[in-house]
Amino acid sequence: MWRLINLIRRNGKLFFLVKSLRSIGKNGFSKTFREIAVGFRGKHIPLGSFKLLTKNEKVSQSNTVFPRKHKISIIVSLYNTPKQYLLDMIESVLSQTYNNWELCLADGSLKDKIEVKHICNSYTQSDKRIKYRKFNKDLGISERLNKAIEMSSGDFLCILHQSDILHPSALYDVMNVICNEDADFIYSDEAYFNENNNVTLRHYKPDYAIDTLCSHNYIGHLTVFDKKLINKTGAFKSEYDGSQDYDLIFRLTDAASKIYHIQKILYFHRNDKKIISSDIRKKMENILTSEKIITEYLKKHDKPAQVVGKIELPGYYRVIYELKEKPVVSIIIPNKDNASLLRKCISSILAKTIYNNYEIIIVENNSTEDITFALYEELKRYNNIHIVHWKGKGFNFSEICNYGAKNSNGSQLIFLNNDVLIITPNWIEEMLMYSQREDVGAVGAKLYYLNGSVQHAGVILGLGDIGGHIFHGAPHDTIGYMGKLQIVQNLSIITAACLMIRKKIFGEVGCFATEFPTSYNDFDLCLRIRKAGFLIVWTPYAEAYHFESRSRGYNTSFKRKHRHAIETTLFKARWKNTLNAGDPYYNHNFSLNRTNYSYK
Repeated sequence: MWRLINLIRRNGKLFFLVKSLRSIGKNGFSKTFREIAVGFRGKHIPLGSFKLLTKNEKVSQSNTVFPRKHKISIIVSLYNTPKQYLLDMIESVLSQTYNNWELCLADGSLKDKIEVKHICNSYTQSDKRIKYRKFNKDLGISERLNKAIEMSSGDFLCILHQSDILHPSALYDVMNVICNEDADFIYSDEAYFNENNNVTLRHYKPDYAIDTLCSHNYIGHLTVFDKKLINKTGAFKSEYDGSQDYDLIFRLTDAASKIYHIQKILYFHRNDKKIISSDIRKKMENILTSEKIITEYLKKHDKPAQVVGKIELPGYYRVIYELKEKPVVSIIIPNKDNASLLRKCISSILAKTIYNNYEIIIVENNSTEDITFALYEELKRYNNIHIVHWKGKGFNFSEICNYGAKNSNGSQLIFLNNDVLIITPNWIEEMLMYSQREDVGAVGAKLYYLNGSVQHAGVILGLGDIGGHIFHGAPHDTIGYMGKLQIVQNLSIITAACLMIRKKIFGEVGCFATEFPTSYNDFDLCLRIRKAGFLIVWTPYAEAYHFESRSRGYNTSFKRKHRHAIETTLFKARWKNTLNAGDPYYNHNFSLNRTNYSYK
């Protein structure tokens, strides 16, 4: 069965066919066909189709009376702005269905670019909500933005790039959130469009996720925030020109009382050859600036680290935290027979691991084969390998792992399946640098099948049904949507096939729930960790092979299917509200029937 499954996974077309047939059986033909159509749909969609509002929608939004009467000041820095870009940007503001706004234009264009001034002056004469000032001295972008803020009189500030445009409902949707959610920092999804006014990329974002933000500026635009936050954090800083938005986002989100993400494209970013800088030196300066911004943010929060820009992914960063200490790490491996699997697992740990303060706890679970006990005798020669005997009946993964944790000496625990082979020599350090943080509850690794395809890159709540592995079966070198297969990020759930957690937290949240002996025990644990206020972190820098279910097999027998059904019902009942709310790290604009971040 394993060889057949592996053969299917290696063959892309066959794998697609099998998944399609399974989907038809589960969801019906029409829904499956729509999902497949999404995968083959052209990438370029006219910009206008994203901005359409019906007449009734326009009238309804324009006539809405909000309980608060906040003015939103739209802040724009102008510098040699091409005529059409300037016109498009201003017209997108004039098209807003929420009309209590002002547009503050700070112009630092060269003297010979008088067209910018003429256009802006003509608009100020026709609409008093538009303010314009021309600055003759050479100001950087941060200084121009700060001048625009000084011009503003609104309660909230909205940052708009000179060549970008807003969705007609942008400010209306923002006001809804301000009034109904009492948010003081709001951001939305965004899209990129080219010179032909075709949308080439839709960036659907997760909710606020600090580790994802340290990997890249995923928040970007649209950003709207309470002007009072500027009094706490300060405005834009000239030394961060080129990455000034990234710096301000770190400071604002740090000071905000409530951050709210609108899962809707409200901002359109122009991405054409006329405005894309070809200055490599400038791009390198921006990378170095962003590295400094992240480093200083982490230092402020007593998280000293080295930040390195990913050359292969410009605009993305890797954080390498300093280890405050090197505690004993207990690697807990449940095992019943399968001596050959266990031997390979242990050998990979001993051969690869460079961290020198660890122990291995093998939790023996009613093995019957002589070769298994012969291996145990062989392993006794290692001082840091201990075999403990769980005396329970049958199989209960949760009880077995809890027993191993109880008999461990480490302050950090790693739960590891016996069908895992370690790849990364510093895998413990890569996980420990996050697990040592007080705000982190658990850390997961990047796991592959033996053929190199992705087995685990995090679990998305609700994917498939209860939850599924994102990027499942993707080639090992795939970058993933918005670089997600190559960056550290916050997720809701990670697999217990390779999971690190502080022993203290493991005890505080109640260990693995024994009501889930075979399925969803890691799902349940992760959700309880999050409920307790801790973060879940997934890192691609700790890698291993995972044979997945080689030790116990798949749920193919009637007894196992029945057990799985019971645990499924229990999980759905326990986490009903969480499942209904959806995964905060997975935008609702993505399909829950495909594992590659396909749009709905």
